[in-house]
Amino acid sequence: MRTLYLLYVLLSLWNSGAIAQTALKPALENDQLRLRWEQATDGWRLREVSVRQGNQWRPVANPSGENTLLYSAEKPSAEPERTFTSNTGEEFPGPKYHYQQDQWRQTTSPVGLNTAGRAYHFFPEQAQQTGKNGVRFQQETDVATVVSEWLLDPKFPTDVVIKQTITVKKPGYYSSASPTVVAVSENDLAWATVPGYFQGNAIQKDFVRAYAYGQGVPELPVIYRERCASTLCPMVTTKAGQTIAVIPDPSLGRDPWAVDKITQEDWNIGLSHKNRKSQLSPTLYYPILGEPKSQFRAGDVLTYSFRITLNNGDWFNTLKHAVYDVYLFRESLALRQNRQSLTDRIQKMHQYLTDPVTSLWNVEEYQNLKIGGQSYLGGVVGSNKDAMKNSDYGAMWMLANATGDPKLTREVLPYALNFKLTQQQTQDGFFKGAAVGQYYLAKSKKFVEEWGEVVEPIGLTYYTMLDMGNILLFEPDNQALKERLRLGADRLLQWQKPDGSWAVAYDKPTEKEAFQDIPDTRPTFYGLIVAHRILKDDKYLQAARKGADWFLENAVKKGHFLGVCGDARYAPDFATAQSAQALLDLYDLTKDNRYKDAAITTAKIYTTSIYTHPIPNRKVKDVKDIQREDWEIAQSGLGFEHGGIFGSANRHGPIQLASHAGLFIRMYELTKEPLFADMARAAAVGRHAFVDDKTSVASYYWQTMNKGAGPYPHHAWWQIGWITDYLMAEAELRSGGKVTFPRGFVTPKVGPHQTYGFAPGTIYGQPASLIIREGLVAPGNPNIEYVTALSPDKKKLFIVLLNNRAEATQAAVKLQPTVIKTGNGRLTNLTNKNTVDTQQVTVSLAPFGIDVWQFEWQQ
Repeated sequence: MRTLYLLYVLLSLWNSGAIAQTALKPALENDQLRLRWEQATDGWRLREVSVRQGNQWRPVANPSGENTLLYSAEKPSAEPERTFTSNTGEEFPGPKYHYQQDQWRQTTSPVGLNTAGRAYHFFPEQAQQTGKNGVRFQQETDVATVVSEWLLDPKFPTDVVIKQTITVKKPGYYSSASPTVVAVSENDLAWATVPGYFQGNAIQKDFVRAYAYGQGVPELPVIYRERCASTLCPMVTTKAGQTIAVIPDPSLGRDPWAVDKITQEDWNIGLSHKNRKSQLSPTLYYPILGEPKSQFRAGDVLTYSFRITLNNGDWFNTLKHAVYDVYLFRESLALRQNRQSLTDRIQKMHQYLTDPVTSLWNVEEYQNLKIGGQSYLGGVVGSNKDAMKNSDYGAMWMLANATGDPKLTREVLPYALNFKLTQQQTQDGFFKGAAVGQYYLAKSKKFVEEWGEVVEPIGLTYYTMLDMGNILLFEPDNQALKERLRLGADRLLQWQKPDGSWAVAYDKPTEKEAFQDIPDTRPTFYGLIVAHRILKDDKYLQAARKGADWFLENAVKKGHFLGVCGDARYAPDFATAQSAQALLDLYDLTKDNRYKDAAITTAKIYTTSIYTHPIPNRKVKDVKDIQREDWEIAQSGLGFEHGGIFGSANRHGPIQLASHAGLFIRMYELTKEPLFADMARAAAVGRHAFVDDKTSVASYYWQTMNKGAGPYPHHAWWQIGWITDYLMAEAELRSGGKVTFPRGFVTPKVGPHQTYGFAPGTIYGQPASLIIREGLVAPGNPNIEYVTALSPDKKKLFIVLLNNRAEATQAAVKLQPTVIKTGNGRLTNLTNKNTVDTQQVTVSLAPFGIDVWQFEWQQ
């Protein structure tokens, strides 16, 4: 009887779950993950976390299982609790960077630095196995009851989905942290990133460089906002090749345009690479202490969920898992479609740019020359609403050459060339050959830099080497311009340091090096690539390689990059994507695989500058008195001007200037990595909600929606440049290399898009020159893009049709060859050799498909 009674008691305890606290050891296991807990004196600890590799289980070092709850009876202060100085001793960011001061103040508050409130750290006191794939933990504190339910995801075997439930006992402000599954030691760190904020292969002891510039892993357990987190997925990779990440449920993040106004700065979730104890462990905080959703009364219940992912692989594979499997990026791309084709936008912007009124074109007298530029109404030191600027010289000469428009060739290009000539310092001295400034101030008759009296070596690369180099592709016999190019190249050589690097900038009055607190991890070496290609002098190529070799060691391997926007104190930006293209171009010249591999690595890092959240949908929203579906204004797929803690994306959101799109298509062609192609297309397709109906010019910042160019009329040239680069890259990719045109040099400043049209390309083995003629092709469907070209004898017209939808698309395409010359002809499909005696065909194109036609005039 006694034995039966004991069996009865044990069975009762088993059924109630109480026995799990003492006898049963909770565990989760599938074919990829194994987690096992053991009870210690302070609660249930994770004793084993293993990931399967092949036929073996590989343990992850330092399993933990510790939980954290943050509580504050009062709302935490929003004011900084400490100040920081740069490594050269100045208070950061400095008084003249007023755009950044408020953002620095926000991010160095107690909440941002993760010191606010009281932290309750605990290993759960109760544990219960809830079936084969689940474990439930519970902890009582004096402020709340915390329940965590862990469940293996049946769809993704590398993931554990965790639901946290907080039942409040005391009124106040609460923030719950995801449990620490493992605590990675600093010596075991291979890579860590909070996408959009930082990445690196080591702890960065210089807090300003880590926090403000994303150059390395911050030493402090700072909490980042979702507003500049490109993908909500902080990650840590160990030297053993195991990556751990936390991915919040997509419903938790802020919606940047929730109902009928911008809500970009709302702060719902916090992301960190560390837990509150400053151990390396990807951590989610929800809600944010002191923010509206964090205030609770006694009896309130907070429930939220997230997933922990653990796998054998690098950070990039984990990023793709978050992007595709959790944030449904490919499904989002399927929603995208055009209301106006990119090709039509180029043609309409051509009209905009040849109208001096709409384009704000100015011609001024300077140094006995007439110089031309567009008004720039953004912030420039010393400007009295009189700043002028030109942007994409390659696009200028390309459009003039492709259209043959005399308004461009006679009324724009000569004055833009004079602007370029007067922009270069030709007098003897320290700055001879360099650009004297990005902007011309018409009233004070001088060139100035964007944000202070400095001269940057990369400014020389941009505004001397790149612009002059792109012009020389179209004017190869311009000897005077070649000498100017050589002047700039020689100055770059003189400024290059013995290790191959350059200074960030020089102070103009004193000629001393400025910004010594940050290294020039930008593609300054690219100017010497231009010099080598144009001037054929091997010394420039050797110096470019020396600069690139330094860049590989100090930028690419470490994940340390710098930006080019002076008003943002060089926060990392689109120069990172430009660096990838620079390295690819150097690879093309040298065939050194180190540069190709570094280009791919850099491009992968740049994917963390592309928003992948929130998940777009078809919900209708009021957007500045226009009814839009959510996907039309989605941030997902768009890139930053600059992100991080004080980039413009914090307030303004991403930008429409998708200079990286062509590069990403080329990267897909090179690597077959689908994320590159998907991100390129997500940026390019279906962005009509940001395009001004009158001019077809897209707005720059996301938050301005469809206001058009606004204070930046010169951006239309960059838009023509990136769209052309993207379409040409797509044509080459989709045709399997049968449609290809030579590429020139990248554009200054905004990214990696390159120049076309200076030399014939080939279409199915036949030479062809790029042309743009409005009305020549009418696809009848805005999702059909096209590229047109003429044979050298002008007897053949080539039409490359591109479907820019993720689904099959049909269109009636009308051809009007009389736009070029009269006469009948015959259309031949070069893909399948079908010939038709008509000037209109109906095409059916596969998802992101291509069709290539040839029209041959009959004699």
